[in-house]
Amino acid sequence: MSNATVLRQHHQEQLNNYKNQQKQAHELTGLLNQLDEEQDIQVTLFGELLTNIPTSTQLAMIQNATKTRPSNQSISVTQVLQAVQTLAAHKQLSHARVDIGQLLVNGADISEQLAATNTDEQQTYQSDAVDVVLYGFGRIGRILTRLLLDQMASDKGLQLKAVVVRPGADNDLYKRASLLERDSIHGSFGGAIDIDEQNNGIIVNGRFVQFIYANDPSEIDYTAYGIDHALIIDNTGKWKDTEGLSKHLQATGSQKVLLTAPAKGDIKNVVYGVNNDTIADDKIVSAASCTTNAITPTLKVINDKYGVETGHVETIHSFTNDQNLIDNYHKSDRRGRSAVLNMVITSTGAAKAVGKALPELNGKLTGNAIRVPTPNVSLAILNLNLKTAPADATELNQFLQQVANSQQWQSQIAYTDSTEAVSTDFVGTKQVGIIDAQATIVTDNHATVYIWYDNEVGYSTQVLRVAAQMAGICYRQIPA
Repeated sequence: MSNATVLRQHHQEQLNNYKNQQKQAHELTGLLNQLDEEQDIQVTLFGELLTNIPTSTQLAMIQNATKTRPSNQSISVTQVLQAVQTLAAHKQLSHARVDIGQLLVNGADISEQLAATNTDEQQTYQSDAVDVVLYGFGRIGRILTRLLLDQMASDKGLQLKAVVVRPGADNDLYKRASLLERDSIHGSFGGAIDIDEQNNGIIVNGRFVQFIYANDPSEIDYTAYGIDHALIIDNTGKWKDTEGLSKHLQATGSQKVLLTAPAKGDIKNVVYGVNNDTIADDKIVSAASCTTNAITPTLKVINDKYGVETGHVETIHSFTNDQNLIDNYHKSDRRGRSAVLNMVITSTGAAKAVGKALPELNGKLTGNAIRVPTPNVSLAILNLNLKTAPADATELNQFLQQVANSQQWQSQIAYTDSTEAVSTDFVGTKQVGIIDAQATIVTDNHATVYIWYDNEVGYSTQVLRVAAQMAGICYRQIPA
């Protein structure tokens, strides 16, 4: 048999194998939709939602999900399909988020694991619809809109009902819809957007979003638009204290406020996964900053394992909208110089803010930031003096990889050991921080850890997790 014939047979085998995987993925998609619609069960693979994505994306997720896991934890689309089939047979289960990846690598029989699920009736699991209003429609506002409306249409969970902006000029609605549809960083929106000029709103994937023009939050009557008991997500950053943010609560039809910036005073700064258990009946909560969210989970696990005595956080941060494109007057030092031509040293409150989410590190960290000429994805460098030192960088990396693979932290912390990774590789990453293992340094009791983060998408994902908790949305987590 000639070499060419062998190669043709090999190519055909690969193609047939992929076709079979596609067939299984199509069946998987049907089951996932059925579970979501009939039992309110969302299926994830190591924290990543499997529902409402193309077949090719599903297959890539399954293949890529195990690349940073031990070899004995690799899984196939066949295993995922069989696990979801078993899940679909448990008709009594509802209001749950089931991590199929974690169930598979646990090793035990899937049916037995589901049967052993805690059924404590004292815990209320519910996902009733909650009205959401975005106050502001800048970078974070539009990313939040994409994340909320890119999901399958549902009458459960967070429901984006309106966006509040300042009064605009002619064609304001068309311009804002265009900014949502076309994004220079994240690409075109994967859905349909129509203008409803008569009702002053937009229709995104079949869902109507009202646009409300206002100069002050307190002057709005949300009930006039059919909105009530709304969670207001303020992404303008204009108000950061209780007095200012309380204006939202004066609006008719509002109930709670979530700020997408570090808050001042006694408002809780929450990093989901670290201190979200402190959210009680708070009317106003802050989701802290993108950098605080990026570094705090990793700082917590390192502190829990090795103890952090002191440290410095240096942030290499993409430029933001508050800088100038070309040199011009700016009230802040250095930020008046061109953002696209300069590296700009500036201050950051992220290191100090860590102490609010993680009190055991309060006063132990210093921080600075350097704004650089990239539009998105930033890098935090943690220089830490540890109480108990790991033997070397390999030991620290192995620990951080285990953390990133754990069910507890897989949604916040990711891990890469690629020698070719650069910032644009992490555009759209929903984990709030990605540890770059190749850059880890350990010398005596001093460790340096590099953390990439999409300061738009990663942070916005964390914001929505806090929003869901504030809204009282609670799913049974499987495995627990």
